[in-house]
Amino acid sequence: MSDNCSHDTHSGGQNGRRVLLKLSGEAFGGGHVGIDPKVVRRIASEIAAAVRQGVQVAIVVGGGNFFRGAQLQQAGIDRSRGDYMGMLGTVMNCLALQDFLEQEGQATRVQSAIHMTQVAEPYIPLKAIRHLEKGRVVIFGAGAGMPYFSTDTVSIQRALEIHCDEVLMGKNGVDGVYTADPNKDPEARMFTKLSYNRALVDNLAVMDASALSMARDNAMNIRVFGLEGAGNVTAALTGQPLGTLVGAVDSETK
Repeated sequence: MSDNCSHDTHSGGQNGRRVLLKLSGEAFGGGHVGIDPKVVRRIASEIAAAVRQGVQVAIVVGGGNFFRGAQLQQAGIDRSRGDYMGMLGTVMNCLALQDFLEQEGQATRVQSAIHMTQVAEPYIPLKAIRHLEKGRVVIFGAGAGMPYFSTDTVSIQRALEIHCDEVLMGKNGVDGVYTADPNKDPEARMFTKLSYNRALVDNLAVMDASALSMARDNAMNIRVFGLEGAGNVTAALTGQPLGTLVGAVDSETK
C-alpha cells in the first residue's frame, strides 16, 4: 500500500526529512492563560518556511496555557476529568495554529485522538503520512485520548508511528538542556549532546521519564532548542544543530 512508507521511502525535500515538533501550551500563551496571537503567528510563519524547503512537519501541542490535569487534581478535580479538560485545551491550540498556518498559505490538517469531527479528523497514522507526503502540516491534538499520558509521551509515540527522523522539543526560557537550571546556577553548562541514560539518571529537564524511556528503547533522537530566537523554529526543522541533541551519544557540554 503506497501510504505505508518507511524512513527510507518517504518523499519530499531535505532527503525526505520528516520531523515531529513538540510545542508546549505555555509557548502558545506567551507565559499567560490563553493564546498570544503574535507568538503563534511567528511560529506558524517559521514552520511554513521549513515546509517550503521540503521538510515534512508533524506537530504535537500541549494545553498548559488552558488546563493542566495534575494541577486541577490539586484543586480537587478528578485527575482523569482534569486530563480530559487538558486534552480539549490542546485542540483549541491546534485550531489556532492551523488558522495561522493557513494564513501563511500552508495547507494544514488537525487530527484529534478524541473524536470531534466538525473541527478535526480522527488520528489515523497512514492518513497522517499521506498528508505529510503531500506537503501538508499535520497537527495532533487531544494528547493520546487517555488520561495519565503526557503530551511528551504522545510526541514520541506519534513520531515512531509515522516514521519521523527526529523529535524537536521547542522550549521557552532556555535554549537547550543544562547541567543545572541556568536561571539559578551561573556555573550551569549546556549540553551539545546528551545520552538518554544521563538525562534519565540525572533527571534533567528534557521530558518526562516515560517519554524519554520510550525514545531510548526505540532509538528516537530528540533535539531540545529555544523557541524564542527569531528563525530558530525553521532552523531546527531544517536540521541545523541548535540546542541539545539527546540520543545514543556520549554526553558533551559546551
